[in-house]
Amino acid sequence: MYPEPIKNLINIFLRFPTVGKKTATRFSLYLLSSSSEEIDQLIAGLEKLKTSVHTCNFCYRSLEKDKKLCSVCSDNSREPILAVVERETDLISLEKTNKYKGYYFILGGNVSPLKKKNLKKIRIRELKERIEKPEKFGPKKIEEVIIATNPTTEGEATGLFLERNLKDLNIKITKLAKGLPMGGELEYADEETLSSALEGRK
Repeated sequence: MYPEPIKNLINIFLRFPTVGKKTATRFSLYLLSSSSEEIDQLIAGLEKLKTSVHTCNFCYRSLEKDKKLCSVCSDNSREPILAVVERETDLISLEKTNKYKGYYFILGGNVSPLKKKNLKKIRIRELKERIEKPEKFGPKKIEEVIIATNPTTEGEATGLFLERNLKDLNIKITKLAKGLPMGGELEYADEETLSSALEGRK
């Protein structure tokens, strides 16, 4: 139906989270009808994204390259608690509640029971290092780890994997309360539900 360059672009957009075939096709056709100036702006924006953004030394949140720690990790008034989340969008959702005053760590994915290769993608070694030697990266000593993975099959498997790997560190480990709907994601939960899940953790 479409020339090869459009099909290639559609396949690129299909790799984006929550983007299906129809949306990928709309994006591609929109770009086809865009002006040269708009295309140049998009290309410049993508190039700047790769050259001007890196990750926080402690939590792996996106950050300008002239900084080492994000605004949360550099805040010494935060509580000595570490919420472990799957993605940066989950971190932002928890932070928006204004109820959580600890630090974060982004795993970079989850553990799928059917895809053992996913184990290589999550930052379990880095997480242990930040719990054991937080002063090496910035924040103070961590006294509690909150497993704040999504209430999905993969999220639950990730939570169990984390519990098994962190139990030898002699640190308090809690999980978000079951106020979150099974199969949902933190990114889409409302702030009141997230607040309740944080307050009721155990």
